[in-house]
Amino acid sequence: MTIRCLAVDDEPLALDIIESYVSKLPFLKLVKTCSSATEAMQVLQEEQIDLMFLDIEMPELTGIQFLNILKNQPLIIFTTAYPNYALEGFNHDAVDYLLKPIPYDRFLKAVTKAQERLQRSHKSPEAPAAAPAPHVPEQDFMFVKADYKTVRVDFADILWIEGLKDYIIIQTKDQKIITLLSMNKAMEKLPESKFMRVHRSFIVALHKIDSIEKSRIRIGNKEIPIGEVYKDHFLHWVEENNIQ
Repeated sequence: MTIRCLAVDDEPLALDIIESYVSKLPFLKLVKTCSSATEAMQVLQEEQIDLMFLDIEMPELTGIQFLNILKNQPLIIFTTAYPNYALEGFNHDAVDYLLKPIPYDRFLKAVTKAQERLQRSHKSPEAPAAAPAPHVPEQDFMFVKADYKTVRVDFADILWIEGLKDYIIIQTKDQKIITLLSMNKAMEKLPESKFMRVHRSFIVALHKIDSIEKSRIRIGNKEIPIGEVYKDHFLHWVEENNIQ
């Protein structure tokens, strides 16, 4: 089945990213992008929409206010830079809650959940079981360009990644690798289950964390600050893993 999607966000760059991600998946069709809830409401009246990517912080009407006035809402995946809205978002039976910047693997996980929910709702007793979504194996390495060559970097070896203008420094157990790559692009390459952005300039390997002290993470002798924008998301991960 083809899932007809609508993306609602007042940030053009955020809409461009969603459009790019949707174009990679044949089971998704982006019907329209909207910069406001008012515009989205008009589209919902005229088009069949199965899934809506919805920002929360928008002028005029927030995403939450928009849902409160909708009578028949499609499936919702929230896309926002603010982790503190997560609980309220899930009270609206959201499929998922994606924090910006959104890594592609996290986006894929969310839309696969939406696909499974729609398949269950359309399945009848007489209908044959729908084929499962294809398994996407998780890579355990990536390739980056450094020193005029392409270098393999195993995820298990990475301790942290530091942003430096247009470059990043990948710190492994044995070396520093400097490559021309943005922090957002780096997060797209890394598995979400093993890495987290905790600061505008830092991504950490979660399984390499030695200790957490106030607003700092220690990995070996390195102290890494936790940025305010990323703090709630990181602390939620800490609570989920029963770290006190």
